[in-house]
Amino acid sequence: MNPAESILTRRRFLVGTARAAGLLAAGGSTVSWLRAASPGRDANPFALDVERLQHTDPKLIHYEQVARFQGCAPDPRRIAVGPDDRVYIAAANAVTILDCNGRLISEIACAAPVRCVAVAAEGTVYVGVKDHVETFDRTGQRLATWPSSGRRTWLTGLAAGEKDVFAADSGNRCVLRYDKAGKLLGRIAERNKDRHLPGLVVPSPYLDVKLAPDGLLRVNNTGRHRVEAYTVDGDLEFFWGRPSAGIEGFCGCCNPVGLALLPDGRHVTCEKGLPRVKVYSPKGVFESVVAGTETFYENAKTGALKTRSDGLVGGLDAAVDSQQRIYILDLVANDVRIMQRKA
Repeated sequence: MNPAESILTRRRFLVGTARAAGLLAAGGSTVSWLRAASPGRDANPFALDVERLQHTDPKLIHYEQVARFQGCAPDPRRIAVGPDDRVYIAAANAVTILDCNGRLISEIACAAPVRCVAVAAEGTVYVGVKDHVETFDRTGQRLATWPSSGRRTWLTGLAAGEKDVFAADSGNRCVLRYDKAGKLLGRIAERNKDRHLPGLVVPSPYLDVKLAPDGLLRVNNTGRHRVEAYTVDGDLEFFWGRPSAGIEGFCGCCNPVGLALLPDGRHVTCEKGLPRVKVYSPKGVFESVVAGTETFYENAKTGALKTRSDGLVGGLDAAVDSQQRIYILDLVANDVRIMQRKA
């Protein structure tokens, strides 16, 4: 077996076990999660006690639901909000476009499953299928199809800047930097000893990327349970996050699985296994909960994996509109919740 096959086999194994082990965090913190399932000699001393983790302290929830769209698009994967507050959902073989009230505006059809989407300030829509990017104008007319960057490419996140487009490549564990014409300019976050880059740990295809107001990229290093900030040239500036069963940290095999950014640079993070959405400061200090596990009953019950062919079918994703409302896409329930900060 060659090294590439070994890596892919390991990934399939990790994705296949995510549902069973999704609640385990690294280190001794797991010990406190264990208890007997029921009294008596048949009790399982290693049963997971997740009930307390599924309960969110109401004092920490600073947002309330103001709207909900159900059945928006089949097999949803990622969500984006455009500069005009239109909602773009990457789902099945299309991008579904809704207005802010959830009414269907149009669809952009593609020949292959759409895995991620981003919208530039001028309205260009960037669509990621598994191994390449396609571009469309604001009316849905195709502009270009960019070449694939390699056979292992598996795009799972997109971010569009003024001059560049960034694509999260879960297959190659890096972020691809393109110019607006589709020319590949570089690879960000790859392991590099000379640049003191430890590399990304990506057990399953949930790698995401966002361009923050400070000009730095935010990348979720899921296997390390943290968010990393890079320059567009690939220098690692800082990172934050840690594995923890507590609400302030990230648990499971690979979290957070989705990122969004508020205008002041605060982070919105999405998790799977114990599905929840939280807000952190620009430097990564936990601030509040947008929606806890109780909100996503079906998602929590189903877990992160539905089929072995595509691990990106569970969990949550989020986007922010011009009013700083947070749109949460539930990949299991197939709905969008609009969350607004409480008065």
